[in-house]
Amino acid sequence: MLPVAVVLLAAIACAPLAVADPVAGTPGGEVRGAQAHGVVSWKGIPFAAPPTGDLRWRAPQPVASWQGVRDATAYGHDCMQKPFPSDAAPLGTPPAEDCLYLNVWKPEGAKGKLPVLVWIYGGGFVNGGSSPPTYAGDELARKGVMVVSFNYRLGRFGTFAHPALAAANADGGLLGNYGTLDQVAALKWVRANIAAFGGDSANVTVIGESAGGMSIHMLLTSPLNRGLFDRAIIMSGGNGSALGTGGLAEAMEVGAAFAARKGVKAKDPRALAKLRALPAEQVVDGLNLAGVFGGPKPPFSSPFVDGRIVVDPAKAYMAGQFDKIPVMIGATSGDIGGADGFMVKGARDLAGTLARAGSPVYAYRFSYVASSLKDPAAGHASDIPFFFDTQAIKYGHATTARDNAVGETISDAIVAFAKSGGPNGGTLPAWPRYDPGKDVIMDFAADGTARVGPDPLTKRH
Repeated sequence: MLPVAVVLLAAIACAPLAVADPVAGTPGGEVRGAQAHGVVSWKGIPFAAPPTGDLRWRAPQPVASWQGVRDATAYGHDCMQKPFPSDAAPLGTPPAEDCLYLNVWKPEGAKGKLPVLVWIYGGGFVNGGSSPPTYAGDELARKGVMVVSFNYRLGRFGTFAHPALAAANADGGLLGNYGTLDQVAALKWVRANIAAFGGDSANVTVIGESAGGMSIHMLLTSPLNRGLFDRAIIMSGGNGSALGTGGLAEAMEVGAAFAARKGVKAKDPRALAKLRALPAEQVVDGLNLAGVFGGPKPPFSSPFVDGRIVVDPAKAYMAGQFDKIPVMIGATSGDIGGADGFMVKGARDLAGTLARAGSPVYAYRFSYVASSLKDPAAGHASDIPFFFDTQAIKYGHATTARDNAVGETISDAIVAFAKSGGPNGGTLPAWPRYDPGKDVIMDFAADGTARVGPDPLTKRH
């Protein structure tokens, strides 16, 4: 009979090795993530100090260091907002003012430097967050890329100007467009730190939908952001026109009007202190997508042209004043405004502008409607789950094999684009660079196939 010690040693040798939780270094300290189902992830990593108290309406500030290893297995709070009841991607965390966190996913066992795909959510600059389950990066990571998502300030926390802020000038003229500054800070964090997680800091692709796509227009042309990413995927991002057209002066008028509603006079010497003392819920003041796009306009400024943080993207594109990087751009077939509207025609027009300026451009249309829906065309934001290959999360038991095949096809194209700057490979038909004279696009068609041909929504005479 073998000694007990020998038996125990043999059992230990045959048992599967326990995999240690992944730890990575950041400017603030080490963070511990998790491994599950072939994916390694870190969630809730701070990329800037909490923008609370005296940091409300300030440019993002450095993260304070922490001792030991910080748990990074759960999302941080999404940014402060009144959730939109019919949001296509409901939040997974309670909103809070302390919200500047990011998340990282990568394939388990990955070797070498991974291409990095950075997601920017939509929501009209008043709603949204990185925590919705359909935005999870697991499925894309399994295909061989690193996925990063982050939060940026929204509503009056993200875009706010006031004479008292201008007088304080705490950030050297960086005023008002705080949500855009958060996006720049997150992208700088990625460039500086993603190698510690296994990502390639020299191969970063941004992808954003709706307000996220509009953000990419601002980032591609912002003087603060030149060179911070290498490729861009713009989903339903409009025609590149500036949102807030009145500049800083108009934004300060709007901010003063909001302050007056809260009993704070513009010339009050303690105006800024009083505004920063308002509870976060009073700053939100019921603002959400329903209020911005339906009924009387509340005192709120969308991101506006200030010349330092945000320039007019359309004018910058026409002047060729942007990074000439590869761009994938498109919209859904039933997008806001219809075939000749801001989204569909806007994406097509910009595809031509960018291509003529020298960017490699790949234009697409998302025309597929999930099998369980009866919609006559693909609505705004309905493409997101398929781009992430999370349609099974979105539609649950109603998800069909055809739905999953569409998600597989599109996500393969996204991954190929992130890896090489072009979407070709896999089962897709050859997807040519966009030529405005030929107007040939990739249509992810209603029957679940991918077709290359002249844009079916372009008016032809």
